[in-house]
Amino acid sequence: MLLVQFTNEAGARRVAVLEQDQLRVIDGYASTCALAQEAIAGKTKLADVAAAAIGAETHSFEAVASAGRLLAPIDHLDAAHCYVTGTGLTHLGSADTRDAMHKKIGGDVETLSDSMKMFRMGVEGGKPAEGARGVQPEWFYKGDGSVVRASGQPLLMPEFALDGGEEPEIAGLYLIGGDGQPHRLGYAIGNEFSDHVTERQNYLYLAHSKLRNCGLGPALLVGELPAHVAGTSRIIAADGTVRWEKAFVSGEQNMSHSIANLEYHHFKYGLFNRAGDVHIHFFGTATLSVADNITVLAGETFEIDSPVFGPALRNRLDREQSTFTKVHAL
Repeated sequence: MLLVQFTNEAGARRVAVLEQDQLRVIDGYASTCALAQEAIAGKTKLADVAAAAIGAETHSFEAVASAGRLLAPIDHLDAAHCYVTGTGLTHLGSADTRDAMHKKIGGDVETLSDSMKMFRMGVEGGKPAEGARGVQPEWFYKGDGSVVRASGQPLLMPEFALDGGEEPEIAGLYLIGGDGQPHRLGYAIGNEFSDHVTERQNYLYLAHSKLRNCGLGPALLVGELPAHVAGTSRIIAADGTVRWEKAFVSGEQNMSHSIANLEYHHFKYGLFNRAGDVHIHFFGTATLSVADNITVLAGETFEIDSPVFGPALRNRLDREQSTFTKVHAL
């Protein structure tokens, strides 16, 4: 099941099941969170609650998308109660990339960079047995719900940034229940969007490079994620031509960490178990246009597509002027 949030022509919020190009509106619920709260309260499945409430109202997905009325597949009415985070060094990549990476991390561990040491730790201990705790992944914070952009909305590159590059990733979408228990609603395709030039200056700049917008959606895949997910990441020039294109793979079959392990090392912190909060957690990637020396230009569009998640995620790159000058003492 794929769930989509959008606004109708009158500006009212809707949540719907996507079937082909048709959005079948779910009656009685204005948001994915409201659906999830009902499922948690009734101790039932999100898909069952949604299916039972499908009404007669329908919309064309293409018409909604063309009108710019798509919303992110999950949000919180108070953006401060939505955490956007992620993990890196989690993906093995293509067969060629995987082979090259194993050669890099072989031999004496003391000769490896800190990043390669962490990658090797994930390969060796990122998929623990059931009930065991695996090695910690690299972790980062991107922002609160205000940084999330729906398909069709621009990603803003701040004027101080050195780069604005895509990261095609899968994100887990979560709601914390009243008892402090995290509940995974499902998954969405995303563009984690980072400043790779800043990050490459020194890996300790990772935190700075991640404080950016991100694209998410347009659909939420309810239920379990396939072990193998394939997709394509593209950079589309302002004239509509494809300037760069590359396939990417994800899912646990292509990862050095299990999703359960990544979830444990995020939600083990009490800070992230506050009732009512939403979490969007990116699981990492192995495919980047910057690795092929591509610099994305303002006015170009990122397109990330995987059939598992329905329609493609599209976001144009725009520049944003900083409004900050200095701190004023009171």
